Amino acid sequence: MSHFTSIQTEIRDLEALRDACVELDLELADNTPCRGYAGITREARCTIVLKGPYDIAVDPVPEEPGRFGLTTDWWDGHVAREVGPGYGRLLQSYGVHKTLRTARRRGLRTSCRVEEDGSVLLTLEGGTL
Repeated sequence: MSHFTSIQTEIRDLEALRDACVELDLELADNTPCRGYAGITREARCTIVLKGPYDIAVDPVPEEPGRFGLTTDWWDGHVAREVGPGYGRLLQSYGVHKTLRTARRRGLRTSCRVEEDGSVLLTLEGGTL
């Protein structure tokens, strides 16, 4: 049997999350049911629609305004294959896009390069931090 599980995350910028989804060829859809095991669905503020049978719910964290949590059904590795174990690739891409958006807003020049090992090298230049 399977069930939806939340992992504590630091999502504070839905547009940066949307950019990360685009990079991973996924869709961040508003007010779309989130699919889980055996056809079970749950309502979500936003849903990261995956290609496999399950999705990722993106919901506000009630105790922390401005913060969003991710919830999914991890059964059988469907979600991990698309976004990495523990949302690894998704969160890495989100972090890159959040940093780039913030840097550009502050007038910094940015460059981004993915290394052979999958790590990301960000360079921020000019302006003030």
